[in-house]
Amino acid sequence: MKVVYEAANLIDAHLVRHALEAEEIPVFLKGEALLGGMGELPLFGTILVCVPDVVWPEASDIVAALPLNQPPEPVDEEAPELPPGWLPA
Repeated sequence: MKVVYEAANLIDAHLVRHALEAEEIPVFLKGEALLGGMGELPLFGTILVCVPDVVWPEASDIVAALPLNQPPEPVDEEAPELPPGWLPA
């Protein structure tokens, strides 16, 4: 198995995992059970997203296309005004 992504946190690891599994690529999260351990284990950066060697090129392309660690898009400040008494859903 090869590491295709080193996750900053559990949420990132599962987002990558689900994206890869949606393309029918088997995924193993190494270090998931160690997250938040005490002692010499770090609290962050311990989860490695691993895939089989034969699908690593395809998996790395999928991970590269994901919008991970990017700032959110700016909010449109010129949103249309709603009639009085209406709240956005």
